[in-house]
Amino acid sequence: MAKLKLPVYKKEELTVRIEDLTYQGLGVAKVAGYPLFIKEALPGEEVVVKVEKLGKHFGYAKALKWLSTSADRVKTKAKYLQTGIAPLMHLSYPAQLAFKQKLIKDLLAKAHLDQLEVAQTLGMAQPYAYRNKAQVPVRQVRGQLEIGFFKQGSHDFVSLEDFYIQDKRIDQVLVTVRDILRKYQLSAYDEKSHTGVVRHLMVRRGYYSKQVMVVIVTRTKKLPHAPEIARDILAACPDVVSLLHNVNEAKTNVILGSKTELLAGQTEIEDQLDGLTFKISAQSFYQINPTQTERLYQTAIKQAGLTGKETVIDAYCGIGTISLSMARHANKVYGVEIVPQAIADAKRNAEVNKLTNLTFEVGEAESWMATWQAQGIKPDVIMVDPPRKGLTESLITSATAMAPKKIVYVSCNPATLVRDLKSFIAKGYQVTAPIQPVDQFPQTTHVETVVLMSRVKVNTMF
Repeated sequence: MAKLKLPVYKKEELTVRIEDLTYQGLGVAKVAGYPLFIKEALPGEEVVVKVEKLGKHFGYAKALKWLSTSADRVKTKAKYLQTGIAPLMHLSYPAQLAFKQKLIKDLLAKAHLDQLEVAQTLGMAQPYAYRNKAQVPVRQVRGQLEIGFFKQGSHDFVSLEDFYIQDKRIDQVLVTVRDILRKYQLSAYDEKSHTGVVRHLMVRRGYYSKQVMVVIVTRTKKLPHAPEIARDILAACPDVVSLLHNVNEAKTNVILGSKTELLAGQTEIEDQLDGLTFKISAQSFYQINPTQTERLYQTAIKQAGLTGKETVIDAYCGIGTISLSMARHANKVYGVEIVPQAIADAKRNAEVNKLTNLTFEVGEAESWMATWQAQGIKPDVIMVDPPRKGLTESLITSATAMAPKKIVYVSCNPATLVRDLKSFIAKGYQVTAPIQPVDQFPQTTHVETVVLMSRVKVNTMF
């Protein structure tokens, strides 16, 4: 078998011009048509690089020296944050928004859907300190318990106190809890030997309510000095209304275990979203960026064109955040979700907000759609907000079989969105409004998208 001939070789140093950014935010340079991906490099920059890794179709290189820099480059607050928490923080915020719009346009072009219009990305006034939830690993560093994060794609732990994209109060609470755990000389988890006590700290904070939840995750069934630790945390942080101990004995990357006990306060916090109140437990899925979530949902509701007369199905309804928002503008909303606890939360949230025009069911959306169709339920709008893997073909088939006038697709992954759009188009739906990106996660490469599809009216004259 002949050895593959590439225009570059490993450890070679060369000067390149950056042409583009990948969906992961890596700079792209081409040497005789062969792409090299380079961390922290931006389009238009001339960079001296060293080739590190080569594959058949592309390689990776490390930037050694910048000969010219982009007008979109901004000075980063702390370089190490780019290795996992804020990979785009070296790119100016307007350029981040343009990058996310282009990301969707490029994927549509590859799928031969470049006739579809993509609106400008809806951004934030302050694109940092927005996360209302932190889940940080705890490790022993030089004999001392530390909080921090793992570098991207590695198990290299970096100690940190200011996480930049998290609510500043959350960072303060994390440091306070860390210091209290140190006071009682609790050991941190060691994943190699599966020893030590404290694995993670999780902190949630209500954006409007200002209520704080702290969850201490341990490998051990017992939290040593639990009463004293609880007393000290509540004394130092009066805004902590929920203090929990979660046990995770497994050798796993999953953060929370199945057993949670109350140390002090209540088992939940509450917060508002678009004027609605939600109860949030340790395990609840709740949107990370409240202000942008409100814009995302308002965009989806506006595109659905609800007048108060419509029947709506919300597939992947979670704890009912978007279902409840739509219920105020629709006649009836049916929500379905595979996670039983989420549906229990959704029903409770409907009661809290005194909304009675909702029905929530546990199960797979496609099987419930078939049941509802058999019962003669005819939705005007179907809302889908799936996980990153997108929709199954069977769900698309079930949704289109119900023949709603409109389908509103809220996506957290442009690649699976574009794939699914092709399936919807093949089944008689067309995109009837500009595709709307929303920046839920500034300083990262993630983008949320809202797409309105309408059923094509079949011409029966021929």
